Amino acid sequence: MPGRDITRLRNRAARVLLFLTLLISLGILSPLPARSQAAPPQSQNDAQSSSQTPAAASPANSQDLDEQKLKDQGVFVFRKDVDEVMLHATVVDDKKHIVTNLDREAFTVYEDGKLQNIISFHHIDIPVAMGILIDNSGSMREKRAKVNQAALNLVRSSNPKDEVFVVNFNDEQYLDQDFTNDLLKLKEALDKIDSRGGTALYDAVVASADHLKQNGRLEKKVLFVVTDGEDNASSETLEQAVKQLSQENGPQVYTIGILGDEEHPRRAKKALEIIAERTGGIAFFPKTLDEVDEISRTIARDIRNQYAIGYKPTSPRGAGGFRQVRVDAKAKGHGKLSVRTKSGYYANAQTASAGGK
Repeated sequence: MPGRDITRLRNRAARVLLFLTLLISLGILSPLPARSQAAPPQSQNDAQSSSQTPAAASPANSQDLDEQKLKDQGVFVFRKDVDEVMLHATVVDDKKHIVTNLDREAFTVYEDGKLQNIISFHHIDIPVAMGILIDNSGSMREKRAKVNQAALNLVRSSNPKDEVFVVNFNDEQYLDQDFTNDLLKLKEALDKIDSRGGTALYDAVVASADHLKQNGRLEKKVLFVVTDGEDNASSETLEQAVKQLSQENGPQVYTIGILGDEEHPRRAKKALEIIAERTGGIAFFPKTLDEVDEISRTIARDIRNQYAIGYKPTSPRGAGGFRQVRVDAKAKGHGKLSVRTKSGYYANAQTASAGGK
């Protein structure tokens, strides 16, 4: 029986293979189905030619891309309305215990004394963008080991998906580690101890707030500041620093003042209290260095047990200027409740920048 003529089959197979290769090279046929991912921004012509593609398939801007990346990493993301003011608030009872079981109806929000309508409410441990700012002036040399350990324990006690950067500051500020949640990298940054010079606290705070604004992908933002003295080297003033921090959606600031024998302890303490209270954070003044570690864990608990309250201001946003904010809470079964959040914000961030002073 004559053998099967495979020459024709080979030629046919070769032609089919050549045809498929041509289709792939022309982009008509994809060799493999694409895994779900964010598409790059389209030009106007591309957008018109793909008008039948579902809008949800490709995020429209860089914020959408960042949010999609975070969601792909398993990070909870809530997106606020463009005109919404978001407040992060801690509630404590008359025994200073954190209250975590309140619902939306328990809260009232006032802006410049006018009742506001709450349009969003969340009570969930969400990751934050956090800056750790450590005084690296000469007087901190013997304190850095315990302070560094406390800073690392703050990160360990926080949401594991937080994004953290480290700034060491003396006469100048140094970004020794950009956003990461890698403890080893954070430890290496904190170990860059070059204790010398003065204390440019306000400059470091302003620069770090700007870094959060420009590069922080997460909506909730925090600064953790440790210093042992009064600012004596900044070009910024306390007033300018507070103004920068009070920009809309600015960070909460938690401060630790290891003041001890500081030459002007009252003035240094007052400055740290103002920075923290205006932004909804807390100022701590440990009597001994050994207390710093437990304080850092307390700060982590505070951050992880806050309510996110959003409202759309009744006053026109275009009017700009500073808006005072107050939040009250009342609920059955609870005595007197105190709410801690930022004291206000600048409606027009452009006028609030320190560069516009």
